[in-house]
Amino acid sequence: MKLAEFFSSQPSQLWELAKQMNVNYAVSGLPWEEKTEKAWDLMPLIRMKQRYADHGLSLLVIESMPPSNHIKLGTQGRDEEIETFQKFILNMGAAGIPVLCYNFMAQFNWFRTSTTTKARGGALVSSYDHSLMKDAPLTDAGVVTEEQLWENLHYFMERIVPVAEEAKVKLALHPDDPPITPIRGVSRILRSADALQRAIDLVPSAYNGITLCQGTMATAGEDIPSVIHRFAKQDKLFFVHFRDVNGTPEKFEETFHDNGKTNMFEAMKAYYEVGFTGPARPDHVPTMAGETNENPGYELLGRLYGIGYINGLMEAASAG
Repeated sequence: MKLAEFFSSQPSQLWELAKQMNVNYAVSGLPWEEKTEKAWDLMPLIRMKQRYADHGLSLLVIESMPPSNHIKLGTQGRDEEIETFQKFILNMGAAGIPVLCYNFMAQFNWFRTSTTTKARGGALVSSYDHSLMKDAPLTDAGVVTEEQLWENLHYFMERIVPVAEEAKVKLALHPDDPPITPIRGVSRILRSADALQRAIDLVPSAYNGITLCQGTMATAGEDIPSVIHRFAKQDKLFFVHFRDVNGTPEKFEETFHDNGKTNMFEAMKAYYEVGFTGPARPDHVPTMAGETNENPGYELLGRLYGIGYINGLMEAASAG
């Protein structure tokens, strides 16, 4: 396993701390700060990759997307968005960035009803309570059915997977978070391991696989070691979000890495059993004492704790 962290596209304190903790691999968003070129153009990607390389970090994953809501909704403008997406993937390939983590959540991405839920020692975590959404109005997209989303995903994959094959960029589809449907009238289709399987089977390819977000799959009630084995034996496990939760799709909260429902050591052993050598990152972490919670799930101290915990699990699992 290649332990990675999600970094800003410009150098920060976390870049230095990560190297001090022996993290050598980077996951990044797009370089949205670019002034004269699009963030998904070739040269911004190359320059970003080189910034990481200058700090001893190898950029393995981009976890971001050009505008894509028309693609997901199947509305006017989707073909233009797909054309941009195709160019983006070709540029990733040309820049030597091997994995794209993307999602098919329409209207909004990962979704929480609170970012100030108190966890162990007063640390703050994000949580979701579906009962708070029962009277929420529809979005401006109105009712979006599961059938529409499956059709739109198939349409998208038919046009994007061949480009990924050409560029040699692995498409790592992230499950829907939370794994519950609908939210404000917008369906969520990627709510289980079976749904992820159905999705990547729409257009079979060695470059069409998944991001295993353990937190989302654990929320959905999946057995994480079993999911690891299921997708790894197909060579479809491209990227891992190593995190945990307590609760159900209707009501859950995120946790410290050592305090959720999953046996994290058994999960780590499963990665070693299947010979997983791809990138993994801690993903969402608690906001700890003295931090502002301006970036819920992505403050600094919880990341340090998570990286240390995962390093320990990796050492134990590798020892057999």
